[in-house]
Amino acid sequence: MNAIVQQPVEELNVKTRDLEVGGAHGPLAARLYAAGAPGPRRDTLVVFFHAGGFVGGDLEEADGFLRALVSCNPGHVVLASNYTLATVSPFPAAVEDAHAVLQWAKKNKTKLNWSGKKLLSAGIEAGANLAAVCALMARDRGGPALAGQILIMPMLDPGLTTCSMREMPTCPDKASVVDTCAAAYRGYLPNAADRTHPYASPLQSSRLKNLPPALILSAEDDPLRDEAEQYGAKLISCGIKTTVRRLPPSRLEEPGARNECACKVFALSEIAGFMASLDGMETPSA
Repeated sequence: MNAIVQQPVEELNVKTRDLEVGGAHGPLAARLYAAGAPGPRRDTLVVFFHAGGFVGGDLEEADGFLRALVSCNPGHVVLASNYTLATVSPFPAAVEDAHAVLQWAKKNKTKLNWSGKKLLSAGIEAGANLAAVCALMARDRGGPALAGQILIMPMLDPGLTTCSMREMPTCPDKASVVDTCAAAYRGYLPNAADRTHPYASPLQSSRLKNLPPALILSAEDDPLRDEAEQYGAKLISCGIKTTVRRLPPSRLEEPGARNECACKVFALSEIAGFMASLDGMETPSA
């Protein structure tokens, strides 16, 4: 992997605005992030979904990360949205919400100060699962067209079968991670038959062609590492332009560690580079 020079991220004048977006079955709380001086509509909108293992989390989960993200490129605007948690309604409520938010964004460009040119899905952990599934749903349902997907330490394997996941019980300070992931999936996927559904586990999908370019970030000691990298390999084998990067270790036992890891400047640099690579590409129509 290429070494990334770490430089401090200078937070520009970041403005946020809380609003409501349209979910699959009603309004959802959301937050719009923009940086720099007010100006013409931004050409790129990133729709972001938070972590929390499908059963928790909210808009505060990655607030610092998203502030840093828009500071890195004031030409982008970010829309962070809640979704129905599994404690309220299990699968497919969350993914239906996520796709509905993309559709709402496409129809409400003016409210978002967005030109409508480029739309990306993104998320961390459970939110990255939703971002990946959004790409599948947008392809299968005729839109909205996505220019890319950013998956940060995604939850993609309800079976918890990868080597990086199985290694966790041998680490006393991390043994609870597997139990936490298993409990999250039990809440999100109470029907065992859903665990192989591609909209629940995109890693199990046999139809990964015609998807937007992807950036997949894993972490050296994260239990989700192998499933993230396996998904990247599958996308590449299907001809999808995909960048897979493994981040240095982070102390996952600390609250919010995944988001803190994602905030580090090397991850932001990877995201900035990925988004810049999309500037010369044309988003397929849908």
